[in-house]
Amino acid sequence: MRLYDTLDRELKELRPLDGTTYRFYCCGPTVYGPAHIGNFRTFVLQDVFRRTLETGGMRTFHVRNITDVDDKTIRDSQAAGQTLKDFTAHWTEKFHADCDELGTLPPHVEPGAVDHIEQQVAMIATLVEKGHAYASEDGSVYFNIASYPAYGRLSRLDTRELELGKTQNERANADEYEKDSLSDFVLWKGRKPEDGDNYWPSPWGEGRPGWHLECSAMIQEYLGSDFDLHGGGEDLMFPHHENEIAQSKCACGGHFAAHWFHSTHLLVDGGKMSKSKQNFYTLDDLKAKGFTAMELRYVLIGAHYRKQLNFTLDSLHGAREAMAKLAKGARSLATKAPAEVPLSSVEFGPFQAAWDSLNDDLNTPGCLGGLFTGLREASKLEGAEAAKALAAFNRVLRALGVTLPEEEPEAEVPAEIKAIAEERWAARTAKDWAKADEMRKQLTELGWNMKDGKESYELTPV
Repeated sequence: MRLYDTLDRELKELRPLDGTTYRFYCCGPTVYGPAHIGNFRTFVLQDVFRRTLETGGMRTFHVRNITDVDDKTIRDSQAAGQTLKDFTAHWTEKFHADCDELGTLPPHVEPGAVDHIEQQVAMIATLVEKGHAYASEDGSVYFNIASYPAYGRLSRLDTRELELGKTQNERANADEYEKDSLSDFVLWKGRKPEDGDNYWPSPWGEGRPGWHLECSAMIQEYLGSDFDLHGGGEDLMFPHHENEIAQSKCACGGHFAAHWFHSTHLLVDGGKMSKSKQNFYTLDDLKAKGFTAMELRYVLIGAHYRKQLNFTLDSLHGAREAMAKLAKGARSLATKAPAEVPLSSVEFGPFQAAWDSLNDDLNTPGCLGGLFTGLREASKLEGAEAAKALAAFNRVLRALGVTLPEEEPEAEVPAEIKAIAEERWAARTAKDWAKADEMRKQLTELGWNMKDGKESYELTPV
């Protein structure tokens, strides 16, 4: 597979550093509420990435964290009158349930920030010892970005914006901040009354870790100083991923991530998703409107990960129709296949273009288009060749993580409708076009469509 590297701004072939297993890290959710469809666009695309590697025969090791302590989880748990542990456990369970419905594979390791306080304190101590971090009067500890000259390379921050010599006079204590708040960032936040009971001991006094630190500490714990790939949404590039790089390289050495994989924002109805605009959707919101999780997944992979996806409710209707067509084509192909063929034992045949698209910078829309083209080509096959084509189709579908709908039972045609259809077919056969048109109109008024074929017809409800 070739994939675009955000750091070096070029397509690169993916090869595991250790020669056997592709080891990668993805920033996970902050569990203070249900994940929205913008979050899931990133998680679903990361899932397709992993599935494509595995379908191609590569072993993977996938680490994704859970942020269960930060400004938002503390604030909202206290507002809910719950302990941080109970509050975040509930939303973690909800996140996992949504992931299961969307068909995403669970990571091999899913560490939580609270369970890794010790590792975070140890990393801060190393940074202080090496002169990359300093304690403040209130017991907080900050990373000195002037001590790391390469800061800003990932997000291409201009050196004039950085003004590294001035950063020690400006400090960012919030877990999340904007680009115009560029400053030394907090590693350890000294205990404050608003934190309630959410604090831990450290050499600098009681407090809690800053948000940026947890990923670096857990990456070091499970992947070490050098690993294959780091993924996340483009909104994390700055400051989160810049801060990760700085604190990890300064504390642990090594090259950190060999490859950076970022997916772009999702728009809703052409604009930014916002509760105030009433265009903020969770999976449950869409299910309440009659859509399925798999229809949402289809929409989320329908645009290239480096291009913005404009989500609309109409796009879900389109996904439903597209999946129904794929399912119908697959069922038709199955009728020509004498026996099942193991998915891993076949070449991709008419679906080679679909598979190649996935391996060319994870081109999911190209892959979906290739499935339709491949089904048209495969419809000409019979016997063993049809069986191989069906296995290839299912193999690509597995890489996409898409489960197609099962065949809906055929609607029972009332006797009176069938009688009218037979009479109309006889009129059409006799080339009595006026009568045939009149009877077609009659069928439509009674709620039925009649589709003519060369030798027969098909009746379907309107």
